[in-house]
Formats: sequence, C-alpha cells, structure tokens
Amino acid sequence: MATKVRWGILSTAQIAQAELLPAFMDASNAEVVAIASSNNKVNDIASKFGIPTIYGNYKELLEDPNIDAVYIPLPNALHSTWVKKAAEKGKHVFCEKPAALTEKQAEEMIEVCKKNNVMFMEAFMYQFHPQHKRVKEIIASGEIGDVKIMRVSLSFFLGDETQNIRMNQKLGGGSLYDVGCYCIHSIRNILHAEPNRVFASTQTDPNSQVDMSVTGIIELDNGVTAVFDAAMDRTRVGQYELIGTKGSIQVPRAFTPQIFNGEGQIVVIGENGDHRVEHTYGHQYTLEVEYFSGCVLKGEIPEHLMENTIRNMSAIDACIESIDKETLVNVPTRHSKITK
Repeated sequence: MATKVRWGILSTAQIAQAELLPAFMDASNAEVVAIASSNNKVNDIASKFGIPTIYGNYKELLEDPNIDAVYIPLPNALHSTWVKKAAEKGKHVFCEKPAALTEKQAEEMIEVCKKNNVMFMEAFMYQFHPQHKRVKEIIASGEIGDVKIMRVSLSFFLGDETQNIRMNQKLGGGSLYDVGCYCIHSIRNILHAEPNRVFASTQTDPNSQVDMSVTGIIELDNGVTAVFDAAMDRTRVGQYELIGTKGSIQVPRAFTPQIFNGEGQIVVIGENGDHRVEHTYGHQYTLEVEYFSGCVLKGEIPEHLMENTIRNMSAIDACIESIDKETLVNVPTRHSKITK
C-alpha cells in the first residue's frame, strides 16, 4: 500500500513557491514528482525543491501515469478548465481558491470530478489551523453566550502592480474573489451556518475596473449577522471577532499564522472586561496537504468539501448580484447536508 501521494504542480505561481511547495516537502504523506510550466523559472524551482521531472506544458504532466494528484494554482479564470482536464485524466485535484468564478462553474467541475471518481478540494488553508477548532469549542461551551454577530477583516496592500493578475478582470481578479472568499468561507465555517441574504458594495480601480475593496453584510440562517471587509489596497490585516451575549472572542491571526511561525492566538473577553489569551500551533499549509493526501491514500472522497465549494460560490454570486443591483439579495437554499 502506498504511503505517499505523488503530486504534480501546474505552474510556477508565487503561492506555490512561497507556501505550498515547502508544505509538500514537510508533509509526511506527500511528495512532488513533477512540475509543469513554460516559464523559464521552472528549472530553478525544480532544483530548489528537488522536483525530479519538468514538463513544458500542463497536458504532458496530466498524461504522466506516475502522478496521483495535481495542485492547481493558476489564475482564477483558468481553474474550471484545468480542474476538468485533470479529473478526466484520473488525477485528484487540489485547487487554489476561488475554485471557480460562479456557482454554476463550480457545480460543473465538481460533477466532472465525481464522474471520474477523483477527489476535489479547494485550498482554504486557514481552516486546518487548530485555532479555529478551539474557537468552535469555546462557542459550544457557552462561555460567550449566544453569538450575535461575527466580524471578519482580511486585507493586504497590492501597491502599484498593474500587471498583477489580481488587477485583470478577465482572469478573475479583484478583492472579492481574492480575499473576500476567505471572509465568506470563515463566516460559514465558524458559525456552521449558511447565508440567507447578503448586501455588498465595492470600491473599484478607475483604470482596470477591478474591485479593490469589498464590504458585505450577511444574514445567516441561524439568526446571526456577519459583517466582512476585504481589500487589496490596505495594510495587512487578517482577523475575525465573535460577539455574544456574555462575552466575545477575537482571533487576530486568523488567516496568516505562518507569519508568527504557526502560532495562532485567541483572545476571550468576558462581560466585565476580564480576558485570557490562548495560543495554538500548527503549520496550516502542511496540515492542509496532509489532510487531502490522507483522503487520497484512504480513498475517502471528502464530499462535504465539494459541497462547501459550491455553497461558497453561491454566496459570492449573491454578493456580485448585490453589488450590481445595489440591494439586498437572497441566497438560494441548497438542501444537501454539510458535515464540518
């Protein structure tokens, strides 16, 4: 029985170089056996990370019978095409977020994965850090009472990078797709609830017409309200806060604990202002790779993760509709059950 999943990487994307390739190297049950790119940097990257095989294009890599699964960090608009191509070649698929540009795209690509009996997971790495499980435990204990509102902020400063793919509408650029997707996912994940209605607004770049920031309000099916802001034109912030009837929880390192060597931080504040700080540790990218690789080795398709992708895209679709119509928008109800 195999003990490691053999991975292929499509492209030399920065996220692969900075976070995922080191994570693959650290993972106990994964190994990268090939990388594909026409970029001249591919040889240096393969040498740096000890990748034995280089392909000049993605199709050649997908034809390799020695590859079990692929990681796809391509521009957002290309995800759907290459997820389908990989699935049709029998490769399990680990795809960067957002997995698609619409709910319909997400449904179609996941259907192709199911038809070809391969697993699919969208790369929301933050959810694998243990701090979020601990937050859910604190909520369930009743310590902060009933949660009434959740606030999420995620931003970074892109600067004057007009050639960056995030500034290209045709490639699926913009703050909602790039960082807003995390905000929406974390709201649904932490509160274990789904949006009923959303309202969103943006500020756009006058030249590219890409949304540089987005602010949203989400009314959830459990009665909780959530507020989020995501931006590419502000200093780095990545945090969420839950406010209940008896106290609150602040998670200041919600999305990028790797900046602090994997240390998460949870601040629990009581009614009288008393507080405590809890620390949790974990390398979320490595944990993410190990989780999905474990699913592949066990042959257990994570159905709830596929459904999660579709539901997150449904909420993003509703935000886009709200932005266009400048009004509250209902989010369609999906009846399949998610077990988180």
